[in-house]
Amino acid sequence: MTKRYFGTDGIRGATNSAPMTPEIVLRLGMAAACYFRNGGERRHTVVIGKDTRLSGYMIENALTAGFTSAGMDVNLFGPVPTPAVATLTRSLRADLGVMITASHNPYEDNGIKLFGPDGFKLSDQAELEIEALMDSDSTQALAVPAELGRAKRVDDAQARYVEIVKATFPRQMRLAGLRIVVDCANGAAYKVAPRVLWELGADVIPINDQPNGYNINEDCGAVAPQGLADHVLKYRADLGVALDGDADRVILCDETGRIVDGDQLIGLIALSWKAAGKLNGDSIVTTVMSNIGLEQALAKAGIKMERTNVGDRYVVEAMRAGLANVGGEQSGHIVLSDFATTGDALIAALQVLALLVESDQPASKLLSVFKPAPQVLRNVRYAAGSKPMEAETVKSAIAAAEAMLAGKGRLLVRASGTEPVIRVMAEGERKLVVPAVDGVCGALEAMNR
Repeated sequence: MTKRYFGTDGIRGATNSAPMTPEIVLRLGMAAACYFRNGGERRHTVVIGKDTRLSGYMIENALTAGFTSAGMDVNLFGPVPTPAVATLTRSLRADLGVMITASHNPYEDNGIKLFGPDGFKLSDQAELEIEALMDSDSTQALAVPAELGRAKRVDDAQARYVEIVKATFPRQMRLAGLRIVVDCANGAAYKVAPRVLWELGADVIPINDQPNGYNINEDCGAVAPQGLADHVLKYRADLGVALDGDADRVILCDETGRIVDGDQLIGLIALSWKAAGKLNGDSIVTTVMSNIGLEQALAKAGIKMERTNVGDRYVVEAMRAGLANVGGEQSGHIVLSDFATTGDALIAALQVLALLVESDQPASKLLSVFKPAPQVLRNVRYAAGSKPMEAETVKSAIAAAEAMLAGKGRLLVRASGTEPVIRVMAEGERKLVVPAVDGVCGALEAMNR
């Protein structure tokens, strides 16, 4: 059954356009409350966090109205990272966790991610059942006046999360002597990220830590790390850390200004955990986007790499099925299930920093885990509602590119599940990947003319 509201990572869209309207969000709150109320005498609780988008206030209020009208108490965290909501949902024994964010998207968009009481994102079946409740008679969800929910601000949510993250760092180790630039993307971690690094002893240089409701992800953060590289060189820093808008993904920059993606970080952590006997099953989970160079490097060390569809949710599902404790995406979602139930940028960064301190090597040496195979990735936007992948010209261009790469590489063309974008990736011989991507992107761009 096709989902009407939920995509690959919760609900997301342009603010004040379906599904991100106050009316739909109100119905979501009521429906989710009905789904997660499990009887008994105790009060049912939902925790809500958000990033720094202007529209967060509107969506937060609509959700609060929906939950309280259906009899659930609401704990409002304010701006915190997505993994903070996942972790604190379990820590506070809440029935449901909600994060208001559109992750790496521009401020005009917003979204809602839901976490169950175990801190994991919901299954497809759960989302379908909530959608059915949203489209049913909403008056059935209303509580009698004496059983309405209450809403309150939780002032120590950020402090709680900071301590949880710091606890994942080796107890006797410090970051003293390291100069670190952290790009907060003007997003959800603009307070907690610099604080974690500073409290562990680093000399911290925060950038893009002045959110104004509009500048989240704007030419900064994990989606645009060149500014981070410039600051690393300017301040002669040992490392740069770039987060995205909700801080569930991380990209690093070494002291030479070289950008280091999620594949290198996953490889480093997997190899170090394998050497320490901590890598469950000697296997990890990545997606179809991960570079084949990573797979080859891990294979030499006796580590198996399973690939899933794109999306940290699918990575986590495969990790849970196979009991793996390391997984992630090239884009910087890194899931370390010994510590968290979802991608956590700060926890992943601290694991790399611990290895940096332990090795006493420069980041440029430590973070060169494998030589990537030539890979080109381009994004082509399309008009909402159109179906460019069904056009014969696009199908022909894809077939031509696949024939060009046959036996010498691979092509991946997919629609994003979070924005109206077609992602085109080719990997293989350098002389072939650029024309292969150009051909497909040219056909897609012609559809917009």
